[in-house]
Amino acid sequence: MKDETLCLRAGYHPKNSEPAVMPIVQSTTYVYDSTEEVAAVFDDPTRSLIYSRFANPTVMAVEEKISALEGGVGAMCTTSGQAATMLSLLNILSAGDSFLASTEIYGGTINLFYVTFKRLGIECISITPEMSDEEIEGLIKPNTKAFFGETIANPALAVFDIERYANIAHKHGIPLIIDNTFATPILCKPFKWGADIVVHSTSKYMDGHALQNGGVIVDGGTFDWENGKFPDLTEPDESYHGISYTKTYGKAAYIIKARMQLMRDFGVYPAAHSAFLLNLGLETLPVRMKQYCSNALTVAEFLEKQPEVSKVIYPGLPGDKYHELAKKYLPDGTSGVISFVVKGGKEKAMKWMNSLEMCSNEVHVADIRTCVLHPASETHRQLTDEQLVEAGIEPGMIRLSVGLENLDDIIADLEKAFSAIS
Repeated sequence: MKDETLCLRAGYHPKNSEPAVMPIVQSTTYVYDSTEEVAAVFDDPTRSLIYSRFANPTVMAVEEKISALEGGVGAMCTTSGQAATMLSLLNILSAGDSFLASTEIYGGTINLFYVTFKRLGIECISITPEMSDEEIEGLIKPNTKAFFGETIANPALAVFDIERYANIAHKHGIPLIIDNTFATPILCKPFKWGADIVVHSTSKYMDGHALQNGGVIVDGGTFDWENGKFPDLTEPDESYHGISYTKTYGKAAYIIKARMQLMRDFGVYPAAHSAFLLNLGLETLPVRMKQYCSNALTVAEFLEKQPEVSKVIYPGLPGDKYHELAKKYLPDGTSGVISFVVKGGKEKAMKWMNSLEMCSNEVHVADIRTCVLHPASETHRQLTDEQLVEAGIEPGMIRLSVGLENLDDIIADLEKAFSAIS
């Protein structure tokens, strides 16, 4: 099926007696006919539904749809993108392990990796795009268990060379985890290029309307977990009566372990109503992504001509340093998010933002409405000056998420703000 059809159909199989719209199963629990039935499901939760901390029919329908869009073997929704990122790594990492991560990633993820994971005894090793393959391989240790990057980095908008890093990771027997939030499966399918696990903050383009927080982990089903590095997936799990995930669940071992172990213990599963709202966003995702990309490219070209702007960062522009990688991985567009640098630094940038009337100054991105944010003083304010530089963030940088309003209205509002600082 094409993406447009999958967005409407996958994950819900209506019969003549059922409604055309995906139903909300607003329940925490499920009834069984016997104690033996319940016991059997606790032995193996994949047999049926136990409790909505593990799974819910409405959420499961959305999980199936997202998995189909990405081309995976299974998916698990979470209450936020941060929860999805956290669980995607904790599913294969323990205290004493390490993993590699690009420096050009979301500020909250940087804090998770370098502060919270450090407290758990997990080391995050930084890599930059400028490093050679040999330099990156030199950082890989015997305890290195994963490689993490973002398809389009937030807010640096660096395009991650998925195929290159997948080859490096696989050479050393470790999986590549890709955050595909800004690209969505409409613009890029990381599994096609060698990624093994994909995560999303579904609060962004997938939702599109700023209605609910959420995340998702998608398992590509192709990584060899039996290469000797991942005993938690291959050896018996005593908390589930000695199940070996790889022997019992085959290609879906990773995602089933995440649900049976981590969702059981962390309980970060979304509500049915949140999944229902997410599904409404998914149904229009292909149409919206096309328009976001079209609007953003026009706005990026407008920003390039402004004397108050020293730099425009948008991979869709021919002069952007990541344009060639964008042509490879994102041939249909590079999302609706633009980063640009206002001359005069932080104060000038903030004055420009405060002069906007239609565009919203908010801590969000990838909405149907145009919104702006100043990363250095807002989302990334917890980073040191050195970390800001590593993340590709300058003091005068503004993240502009171009929405679906009339393009003339968007540009008119931007022009007013530039007039105020000229």
